[in-house]
Amino acid sequence: MEERLVISMIQCFFIAFGVIMGGTLIGSIGSFLTGEAPLTSMFRIAKGLRIWAIVAAIGGTFDAISNFERGIFEGSTFDLFKQVMIIVAAMGGVQAALFVFELLLGEEVT
Repeated sequence: MEERLVISMIQCFFIAFGVIMGGTLIGSIGSFLTGEAPLTSMFRIAKGLRIWAIVAAIGGTFDAISNFERGIFEGSTFDLFKQVMIIVAAMGGVQAALFVFELLLGEEVT
């Protein structure tokens, strides 16, 4: 069971990382084509995609909520622990992508 948890965490990390990186890069191309400043829009887009990257990484369904419910009401603590770790891994992917943008652009994404 632990192997599947580690695999799920790695996948969630990179899904969230990819949503931020890809969404921000493609979104900034759209900003460039409409005459806006691409670097400024990259920060705005990255900030707006943070929660959506986490939702995409955990599957975007109510599985996380049902696992929390099962963990709390049925005493299945492993399901609760697993969901928390997957969400933490997704948050790590988001923060890693924002860190890459901070390194590339030289400004802090707030």
